[in-house]
Amino acid sequence: MFENLFSPLNTFLYGLGLGGVFLVLALWSHWKTKREFKRYKSHLSDKLDLDSKQIQDINKERARLAQEAENLRMQVARLNERPDNKMQRELEILARAEKHMMINAPGFAPAWEMAKSQALSQIENEERGMSFPQKIFRKLLGPASGGQNVALPESAAVAAKNGEASAAAA
Repeated sequence: MFENLFSPLNTFLYGLGLGGVFLVLALWSHWKTKREFKRYKSHLSDKLDLDSKQIQDINKERARLAQEAENLRMQVARLNERPDNKMQRELEILARAEKHMMINAPGFAPAWEMAKSQALSQIENEERGMSFPQKIFRKLLGPASGGQNVALPESAAVAAKNGEASAAAA
């Protein structure tokens, strides 16, 4: 009975059947791998499409921002040409220079602070009308001089007191 089972024809058929099973398993694995490879290719294609679209969007945004920055730079340059903005810019430059000097020059700070407080008190006196030139002009022109008090340097006040026109120009 077992002799018939292991005859050359039967062993050939067993080998052929076993080879067929392995062939089916190999084909199944190949088709599965092929499907997975197609899926990976489609994912990669989709990712590359999305990346290229994102890069295009980023390039458009960068170009738009560069144009906007250029427009703002031109607008700042145009605004800096106005006289009142020039003065504000110079004031900002002086304020930054002062801060730099306060940090870097140890002997400068006390003298600078005293000079600033003195200038502030002079300006406050002038704004209140307590400065010497404003007192003289108020006496000469009266209290209603166009509704605007203008502080003049001391040389102009002395010239107004003495009646000299040439000193007022100095």
